[in-house]
Amino acid sequence: MDYMNKLILLSLVALVSPFCMAQKVERDYIRRGNKNFKDSTFIKAEVNYRKAIDENPQSTIAMNNLGNTLTQQSKFEEAMEQYVTAIKIEKDKDRLAEIYHNMGVIFQAAEDYHKAIEAYKFSLRNNPNDHETRYNLALAQKMLKEQEQDQEDGGDNDNQDQQQDQEEQQDQNQDNQENKPQQPPQSDEDEMSKENAEQLLNAILQDEKDIQDKVQKQQQVIQGGQLDKNW
Repeated sequence: MDYMNKLILLSLVALVSPFCMAQKVERDYIRRGNKNFKDSTFIKAEVNYRKAIDENPQSTIAMNNLGNTLTQQSKFEEAMEQYVTAIKIEKDKDRLAEIYHNMGVIFQAAEDYHKAIEAYKFSLRNNPNDHETRYNLALAQKMLKEQEQDQEDGGDNDNQDQQQDQEEQQDQNQDNQENKPQQPPQSDEDEMSKENAEQLLNAILQDEKDIQDKVQKQQQVIQGGQLDKNW
């Protein structure tokens, strides 16, 4: 090999080596982030995925996984930004299907069922064999139907309430024309005791806890474990 060929070879090696090194660093950050995600240390996972993106701004793997991590931290708007950016770059259909699925999960959790259905359909166009996405699509369609039915029922109830308010107003006007009986002074027995107040407060807190438990269970059904499928 003459001197010129050696020089060309060394130049190519010098160009390729930094690129390979950057890829390795990116993969290392993603692996660390995946481990953090599995351990539910989402803040650390976020840091590692962002470092991977710094190494490779075109890394759709890091973007998708970062979106999943942000979702677990209830940073839904930031998560959606990562998914949208990844969709503009990603060409692999299976990966596109997973990104659209994760977007659907966020829309569904926000009860925006129209957008959730649209996202799940895009996911299935890229991967028709994803049964979990198909299940979530059917669930979103069912919940949309129930939501629309509730809105219709609510409209009917509003009309009934308005009519009832008018009738009550008429009765009140009629009562105002009559002499009102004098109210007796409030006695100490009418005042709520401290013990009764504490019991009422505990009952309210228990009702609130029951509602939160129901919401958490519903979110588990919606998410279906899909968000932890990091690449």
